[in-house]
Amino acid sequence: MVSEVAIITGLSGAGRRTAAHAMEDLGWYVVDNLPPVMLPSLADTVSGFGVERLAVVADVRTRVFFEQLPTAIARLREQTRKLALVYLEADDDVIVQRQESNRRPLPLQGEGRLMDGIVKERHLMADLRATADIVVDTSRLSARQLVQRIANHFGNERSDKLSVAIMSFGFKHGLPIDADLVFDVRFLPNPFWIPELRPKTGLSRDVAAYVLKHPAATEMLDNMVSVLRTSGPGYLAEGKRQVTLAIGCTGGKHRSTAMSEQLGRLLGEQGIPATIIHRDMEKE
Repeated sequence: MVSEVAIITGLSGAGRRTAAHAMEDLGWYVVDNLPPVMLPSLADTVSGFGVERLAVVADVRTRVFFEQLPTAIARLREQTRKLALVYLEADDDVIVQRQESNRRPLPLQGEGRLMDGIVKERHLMADLRATADIVVDTSRLSARQLVQRIANHFGNERSDKLSVAIMSFGFKHGLPIDADLVFDVRFLPNPFWIPELRPKTGLSRDVAAYVLKHPAATEMLDNMVSVLRTSGPGYLAEGKRQVTLAIGCTGGKHRSTAMSEQLGRLLGEQGIPATIIHRDMEKE
């Protein structure tokens, strides 16, 4: 039996294909749109050819076979050393926009509207979402950012250390609903009001220096590290090895970006794997 299996599922239009491509790039053997009843036998078959990490995209495209997915996953959990169920979702308006741009109907849409298909799909997959090991909301993520999230979860060898995804964001663009921890750094002086710093981002040395020189920035970073030290053992004890920590400022361009980069460096110095995602840095 393969040593690791990842089941990628979720709503149509939420990024399953992008996630599958990311898994392939990470060296996983990926199978798309497989009838769930074939999952256990597939794992047995590919292991005979030396495949150690198997990713399968399974969703409502399998139609009547989809209801067999929970049973197939339960069997795999008994047979496989490590299995992760990844559920991708997005807001209704985002799915509508994505489906209209690629001009493809939803699998359950039938002769009805796109929204009819979305409602049916959410209802059908509600129980599966509730049992997912990893839930990612892609509403405000670019394809590149989703790839980064997948890489954070599956790109490194698993150990007894916590893996952290650090996401900078702007409160005016909405909270990242899939974040485990959210920190607000809007109390720090805003480089936006400095004319020469306004067009730059937190990746600029000038902006980073302006933000990080404030004593409260250092104290806040220390607090974030402390929170991770405190919560990390508990997360690991519960089987949660990936945590998303979100840092927000007003627009997600200056303060949150600089603080995220600095936190990533601090965690790296302590041997904690961290992936940094700047969700809103390029937005106005």
